[in-house]
Amino acid sequence: MNSGVGSIRIGILVDNEARPGLLAEHGFSALIEAAGRRILFDSGQGPALEHNAVALAAGLHDVDTLVLSHGHFDHSGGLPWVLERAPAAVVCCHPAALIPRYSISDGQARPVDMPDPARAALLGLPPGRVRWIDGPVQLAPGVDLSGPIPRRTEYEDTGGPFFIDPDGDYPDQIVDDQALWLRTGAGLIVVTGCSHSGLINTLRYAQRQSGVERIRAVIGGFHLVHASVARLERTTEALRELSPDSIVACHCTGEESRELLRRMIGESIAYGQAGSVLEFDGADTRR
Repeated sequence: MNSGVGSIRIGILVDNEARPGLLAEHGFSALIEAAGRRILFDSGQGPALEHNAVALAAGLHDVDTLVLSHGHFDHSGGLPWVLERAPAAVVCCHPAALIPRYSISDGQARPVDMPDPARAALLGLPPGRVRWIDGPVQLAPGVDLSGPIPRRTEYEDTGGPFFIDPDGDYPDQIVDDQALWLRTGAGLIVVTGCSHSGLINTLRYAQRQSGVERIRAVIGGFHLVHASVARLERTTEALRELSPDSIVACHCTGEESRELLRRMIGESIAYGQAGSVLEFDGADTRR
């Protein structure tokens, strides 16, 4: 196995839950420090990122890459604030992150797309500071973006009533959904935003693309908050087969889903929150 990157530090800056003194927000953002890079993965809605980054002395001025896992407001809203403070940051996202999007419930359409200030900030960047992702991309040796993730399982879907029009005529497949993974000597560390492609689709694609079978950790939102019991059961069966060393469930996983996963999988699952820090070395730590 490729020994991959060295030490890795992943700090959760925005999540639905937060440690004392930090703001909780429906959203996600994580600062990944690895391979000499500082990568901000998503930016939450905005307010929590600004508060928490300052409170945690995260120092985003030298962030070199901002990855948008997809174009929903709760992952892209903090984009203008980050770009003001990180003048060299290159934004990596799929072109579809910019499209209009709606969630429709009880006949009511609610916009869930990228906020206008974030869209304007992104489109106002010079070409060299935007990297449009339409396939797998290496950000650094041992650090890769998935690009669009193939949907192969029959039991996983986008996780909600998402559409690209307010009348609900055109479903949004959220084709821009992407994940990031880091190679270590003990397997892959996979970071997800919402897993709209399906958590299992995401992990299996990471395995196929990287050539690494072992999953050392998966961290992020799994969008199981509205999942049926049948989907949760199939997901946990697949997770047992994949056997990640650790699972850190954040954001849109859902409290009931997290508890069911814990009961079915055991202590390998933990709950993330703003202020959580996860550190890994690059060595093979198997015993």
